Formats: sequence, structure tokens, C-alpha cells
Amino acid sequence: MPELPVVIVGGLHADARRAAVARLLADVPGSVVLHHDLATAAAGTVVRTIRDASGLLDAGEAPLVNDCACCALREDLVPELERLRDTGGTRLAVVELWDSVEPKAMAEVVTAGGLTVTGVITAVDTALVLPYLGNGDDLADGGLAAATTDQRTVADTFARQLEYAPVLAVADSPEADDEDRELLAQLHPTARQVPIGNGDPADAAVDDLTVPAPRRRPSAALAEAALAGFDVESAAAAQHPACALLPAEADAHGVSTLVWNRRRPFHPERLYAALEDLTCAAARSRGRFWLADKPDTLFHWDAAGGALCVESTGPWLASLPDAAWEMVPPVRRAAAALDWHPEHGDRCQHLVFTSPGLDRDGLERLLESCLLTDAEYAAGPDAWQRLPHAFDTLLEV
Repeated sequence: MPELPVVIVGGLHADARRAAVARLLADVPGSVVLHHDLATAAAGTVVRTIRDASGLLDAGEAPLVNDCACCALREDLVPELERLRDTGGTRLAVVELWDSVEPKAMAEVVTAGGLTVTGVITAVDTALVLPYLGNGDDLADGGLAAATTDQRTVADTFARQLEYAPVLAVADSPEADDEDRELLAQLHPTARQVPIGNGDPADAAVDDLTVPAPRRRPSAALAEAALAGFDVESAAAAQHPACALLPAEADAHGVSTLVWNRRRPFHPERLYAALEDLTCAAARSRGRFWLADKPDTLFHWDAAGGALCVESTGPWLASLPDAAWEMVPPVRRAAAALDWHPEHGDRCQHLVFTSPGLDRDGLERLLESCLLTDAEYAAGPDAWQRLPHAFDTLLEV
């Protein structure tokens, strides 16, 4: 075990997150929780607290950095963890993130600071998955923005929190049904789900020996997950559009996941015209795609809450000279090899749509209509690049 193992616990579902933290404090003697409250940013500071199972141990403030509460968290987090390590006696440092802070950024900050992240956990209330995934409101509207320039929405923030963590601490509230549980499973099928009861933080800290059997907390599975180990580079690769571990086909309890793969490029104008319908077709969609007029560029598709983000993420490997491949991470080369086509290389359409009540047939017809026709495809790459550059405004080219 490293000198100070660090587990990061995040999530917009605050009650579930607090319950997960309480579970860790109860199951790991000598553990402490470090939390930065960004809700006080309007007053110019971020409030830091450190507590253990018995209560508050320390409190302090970190000033804002460039009017950014999240930047203050970044600056203050590693020194506080180093202090806990150097003081000794802490078996596990639990970093409880504030509501909208994303675990990816903080895991990378902690690792870059020379400390060891042994686990990343996102806490989820099963009944709230669809409401949050469908919430296109700006974080700022709900007082959840981490900076004055924060333009994220509730839906896209929740999706990234959920999909980054290899472990989900799941509060299965009475309002949840099989559809809710299936949606969570399809959104992140590779995650290890650890139940934490109904998400009540008070219940999570109750001693097994003092309550009747039906109310006893689960085994120390969450503590085991917190100490299991975590690879920051692998986690980042699993989210990168070029090699992301996207969900597989599924259909159960009224929830479907459609995986759509094609080897023909999109007609930019027809795809652009269909963006609104495609974005609203599913609660969550993501993947990578290929535009006929921009054959060298890999585009990222990321949609939730009725909002779509499309961005360039660099070149397809097939567009690079052979000598440049040595500079590409092995995981990217491996992903390209799996998709390789003798004519187009790794260029492809790989989009995944997950939603209750998904109209699979209608969605496939719409996607197919956006591809080049046989005649357009036969005209060849030179003709494709003369097609209308419909995405230039969206991409701010």
C-alpha cells in the first residue's frame, strides 16, 4: 500500500456522494475526508474541511485563483494531501469533490503532484440518472458553475462524471425501477457497481452490530474498490474519442443501445441538417465520425440533455506519414488496427446511442440518409472535398 492512498469520490447526486463517503469512513479506520466547498466562491473563497468518522478535524479557506473556484481547488488540493501524508496516521485520504467538479481533472492533478490515486468513484442515485441526463440547463443557472466562464450543462457534466469512474457507488432509491437500473448499466457497462443502500448518509455510517439484519450496510466492497488501484493514463485513453471504450449493443427493460458503424463518410450538409433530430433521438450519444469534405480529421460526437458538442480531435492515423506513428500512444495504434480498412484506414463512423424508448429503426434510417450516396461515393475524395463545408461555422473554422 502506498504511503497515502487517495480515493476520489464525485458526482452531482450529492446525497448519494455523501453516503458513499460515509461508507468509506465507517469501513476504513483511520480514513479522513478532504472536501472543498465551491458554493462559497461568490464570497471570494473556497472553504476547505477535513473530517473523519468522529467529525470535523480542520477547516480553512483557499482564495480564488483568477476568479475560478475550481482553480483554487487545484492549487490547494495537493498541498493538503501532502500535509496529511507527512503528518502520518491517515490510512486513506478520501477526496470528496464538490457537485460539478469532474473526477478526471482531479485524478490527474493528484497524480501529477506525486501522490497515488488508488480509486475513483462516482456516486449515483439510480432514480436520478435519466432526469440528470436529460437536463440541458447550464450549471450556472443552478449555482453549480465552477468558474465565471463555466459553460457546461448539467447533462454533459453528469455524463462525464458517470463514464470516467470505473466504480459506481449506487444508491437504489425506492423511486427507481428496472428501466432506471438498466439505463445505468447500459450507459457504463464496464463499471463495477457497489450498492450503498438508499443513499442516506446517516444510514451509511451505522455500525453493523447495532442494527437489525435488514438494515445492515453491505460488506466493505466500496473500501476494497477504493484501494484496488487506478491508472490515470488508461482512464484518459478510455475516454478519448479515437479509442474510447464505448457501450455495446443492448436492449432490455425498455432501454436500448444502438451501435452504428459504417465505412462511408457523411455528406456534411445532410448531416448538419439532421443534427437536431439526431441529438434528440437519445438520452445519450457519443462516438467518432468522418466528414467527406474533411477526410483527415477525426471528429468527436458528444450529446446529452438535448445539446450536442462536435469538435475536432486531431487526425485519423491513416492521414499521418508512417514516421509519425511512433509518436502515437500504443493504445491509439491498437484501436486503429481494430478498425483498419484497406482503403480508408481507421476512418469510420462509430456512434453509440443509449435511451429508454429508442426508435432504433428510425434512427438508423436517419443516419443512413446522411451518408454519401453511391454516386457521391463513386465520385471520389477530390469531389468530396468540394462539397459544402457545412460544419465550418459550428467548428469556428
